[in-house]
Amino acid sequence: MSEASYEFGVVCEARADRETACGLADRVLLEDVPWLEPETLDSYRRWRGARPETDFLKWASVREECQRVGLKGIFGKFGGQPGQPDAYMARLALTLLASSERRPAAVVLVRDSDGDARRREGLEQARNDKPWPFPVVIGLAEPKRECWVLVGFKPENAEEVARVEASEQRLSFNPVLEAHRLTAREHGAKNDAKVALAELTQGDLERERACLAETPLVLLEGRGENTGLTQYLKEVRARLVPVLSGPSESSR
Repeated sequence: MSEASYEFGVVCEARADRETACGLADRVLLEDVPWLEPETLDSYRRWRGARPETDFLKWASVREECQRVGLKGIFGKFGGQPGQPDAYMARLALTLLASSERRPAAVVLVRDSDGDARRREGLEQARNDKPWPFPVVIGLAEPKRECWVLVGFKPENAEEVARVEASEQRLSFNPVLEAHRLTAREHGAKNDAKVALAELTQGDLERERACLAETPLVLLEGRGENTGLTQYLKEVRARLVPVLSGPSESSR
């Protein structure tokens, strides 16, 4: 099998985050790059971690990967300001990928906010720290990845409509239209995003996958403003699409 034309680095917390972020980015690429087809997608892009043979770079493994290649920690402020949460680790991850023997053509930083709005600022501090040799895309889920999936949940039958109504009655708000109101701090809590998603999908991973793989992108963008999903899709269009289709001012 021939190598893909472009390698895109992805930094995330777990495989589920990787599948969510990369799957959405692929959908945007297929929609916005006229000549790209599902059958040829793998020939043009491949998602990877710090090493080309890995699928993604785990946030918890960044320091270990840096030690492996002899890259020391990078300290110092960001434009004279102290780093916000994730800023230092994101800068280290970007430095690691930038120093890779096979440097990726773009990098996607994926993170849950866990209810801490400062994480977006931290990721942006790292992106703006220097002129990196690749576009950097930020995907911050507010407050959890599961909220992005909930945004894409479209009831397919009367039973699923009833599930949404029951969940709305329990929560006192609609978990699909107001997914950002769910929480991530206490596992199993009343407003736990994971609990709400399990209620609607009944733990069916294929049903969960369909929420983001089949729901129209325009609907995801319309619903996802408060969960960070809309911003992520816009970033992919502005910074990742031009890698395949050609540069634009918005990609800079």
